[in-house]
Amino acid sequence: MSRLSQLKSVEPWERAEGSPSPLGATWVESENAWNFALFSRHATWATLLLYGDDVVKPVFQVKLDSAQNKSGAIWHCFVPESAAPGVKYYAWRVEGPSEPASGLRFDPEKILLDPFAAAVYFPKDFSREPACKPGPNDGRAPLGVLPRPAKPFDWRDTSQPRHTHDTIVYELHVKGFTARANSGVAPEKRGTFLGLMEKIPYLKELGVTVVELLPVQQFDPQEGNYWGYMTLNFFAPHHGYGVREPLREFQEMMRAFHEAGIEVWLDVVYNHTAEGDQNGPTYSYRGVDNTSFYLVQPDGYYRNDSGCGNTTRCAHPIMRALVLRSLRHWAKEMRMDGFRFDLASVFARDKHGNVDTDQPALVHEIGATAAQLDVRVVAEAWDISSYLLGRGFPGVMWRQWNGQFRDDLRSFVKGDAGKVGPLMARLYGSDDIFPDRPGDVYHPYQSVNFLTAHDGFCLYDLVAYNQKHNDANGHNNTDGCDNNLSWNCGWEGDENVPAEVLALRRRQVKNFFTLLMLANGTPMFCAGDEFLNTQRGNNNPYNQDNETTWLDWNRLGQNRDMFPFSSA
Repeated sequence: MSRLSQLKSVEPWERAEGSPSPLGATWVESENAWNFALFSRHATWATLLLYGDDVVKPVFQVKLDSAQNKSGAIWHCFVPESAAPGVKYYAWRVEGPSEPASGLRFDPEKILLDPFAAAVYFPKDFSREPACKPGPNDGRAPLGVLPRPAKPFDWRDTSQPRHTHDTIVYELHVKGFTARANSGVAPEKRGTFLGLMEKIPYLKELGVTVVELLPVQQFDPQEGNYWGYMTLNFFAPHHGYGVREPLREFQEMMRAFHEAGIEVWLDVVYNHTAEGDQNGPTYSYRGVDNTSFYLVQPDGYYRNDSGCGNTTRCAHPIMRALVLRSLRHWAKEMRMDGFRFDLASVFARDKHGNVDTDQPALVHEIGATAAQLDVRVVAEAWDISSYLLGRGFPGVMWRQWNGQFRDDLRSFVKGDAGKVGPLMARLYGSDDIFPDRPGDVYHPYQSVNFLTAHDGFCLYDLVAYNQKHNDANGHNNTDGCDNNLSWNCGWEGDENVPAEVLALRRRQVKNFFTLLMLANGTPMFCAGDEFLNTQRGNNNPYNQDNETTWLDWNRLGQNRDMFPFSSA
């Protein structure tokens, strides 16, 4: 049971009506009961559904009375366990106007996941398809897991490491890191939190001090986004990365990393959700209160600053509450050391979607929360229609992914003319982007310097391909960046490569690593770069859950000379 969701006391009227706080489902130990609270400003009715083993027909339901079970925009009720014995899961039906032109998309036939559910259950017949179409999806929708008392996880008094001058960030994908048989991980643990835990000695030998995980918050398992950037729920670890108990196994992994002196940062995606555009599934937010959770255009369609179909309304109080509660949950319950925020410029958009770098509430609230919890926060300071790198991003003490560092160093090593000046600016800490002067004080460590990440060419492909080769993604090679600033060293690809070309590629990779580690700032590189892992020229393998993206550990042996060079 999360310590972030508690009722310290219950008044008599709350036993009858429920409490509007905290949001979500809360187990009240003193009452042997649950409190439920759901935000929906535009709903006309809300019905709570409780399920046992039968996830098609609820064993108990409460249709909330707006005169009794509503405070402001929050619907709430109180259910003693004795009134619903044997229940395990819960969901909502929410009624309201169906006026797509106004952005209201209520559908009382849909089973809805509570946005604040702390854990998610997927029925065996779970299906994305019925959530995308009109009509019911009973028995096929994700459900919230009812909280119950649980024994606290034993962290064994392990302290959380905090790296400063020695910070070296290593970005990896939980599944892709150990999914192949040649990872050396036991079959049942491959591609899981426990499998990653087995690789900690390797990471210690490599010398990285921070592991940055691609998204592990529960994403839609049927959407096809291997990277995990289509989040369904912001509190639960992704089921697919667990062997039996994803939450406990994630905590075990975190404890092991901390015992090894390695920080763990999490890539989080609060700028959009798995529900996509108007053709996407109605799982949760859309059906609960569409215009509160999402930015909606005057014609009723979604703004798409994320490129993923929708954009969350980060200036709205409920979305801000959701983000901050989620961050505290992961920092407190999972002992996360830092967060990298995908498309963080979305946080600087006002309630209409316009960029507001003066007083964006969520940016400042995240910064204050991070300071209280002593966690690092890192911004990807751009989205499809805004670029706020450096001084443009209003989170003054945030770190930022430095995309300009990536582009200038790639261009220099490639041999483009006129790049010595930009190179020197990047090596000296990008003081043109992060200036250090009175009234405008930034620090070099705020620049997260990188050459490669999950999207784009990996380091070997950067010296092996002039063009992207994304045909496997199913978009006729139209997806992914066309301007990779890469050079294949005179031979496209990795077939029948002359020895002198291979030797040149090794030198170029070493040049990249040298410049990355010499530059003033916080270095970051991508898993597998240290042993010349390849994705065969695919620079956007977001939907490739296969050997394209799974690290090939045979290349560690084949390129063993690269490992000591890239080790810290």
